[in-house]
Parts: sequence; C-alpha cells; structure tokens
Amino acid sequence: QVQLVESGGGLVQAGGSLRLSCAASGRTFSRYAMGWFRQAPGKEREFVARISRWGRTTSYADSVKGRFTISRDNAKNTVYLQMNSLQPEDTAVYYCAADEIGGAAGYADWGQGTQVTVAS
Repeated sequence: QVQLVESGGGLVQAGGSLRLSCAASGRTFSRYAMGWFRQAPGKEREFVARISRWGRTTSYADSVKGRFTISRDNAKNTVYLQMNSLQPEDTAVYYCAADEIGGAAGYADWGQGTQVTVAS
C-alpha cells in the first residue's frame, strides 16, 4: 500500500494554469505507475493522465492532450500534473492513484482529492 496526498488545487480564471502535486509515502514509489483522474459534479470519474514507473511513457485523455502534462520525480516520491489553458469544463475534484506493477487490482490506492475550479 502507498499513501497519496494531493495538493495544488484552487480557483483559477479560464486560460490560467495550475500545478497539482501528489506526494506518496509507504511502499517504494517506483513500484507504481501513477495516474490522475477527475470527477465533476454529476459526472462519473474519468481518466486524465498516466505515467509509467520511470516516467518514460505518458498517456492522456483526448480532452486534456496538449494542455496537461504529467510528470514524476521518484527521488521526491511525487507525481505532478501541470494544467495549462484551463477551461470551465476542467472543473472537478482531481485524484491521483497508484497502480502497482505486477498487481492484479489496477489502481488500488487513491488520494483524497483536490478541488480545481475554473471560472469563466
């Protein structure tokens, strides 16, 4: 198990930027691929971005591709989500999650979430 704590959310104007951070503790961080998800009011949780164990491979939802960048610093046990050109439809609670390599349960560990609100 790994414990995850998100930070960096807040209120931003449309077109602005935020950087979310997710700090991990517990098991060795490099054992996990990491993902960002979000859930808007009245909608189901959706995938945002994923990064491989060593940061060599990333993937993004089409809705954020070209605007958001996921990265990680394994020495700091932290994964980041740089969010640029934010739009009101990006408003959601953002969660980070850990997917242990070789595990059968997928994203088994989740953070508490951080609210991102984009004003129009």
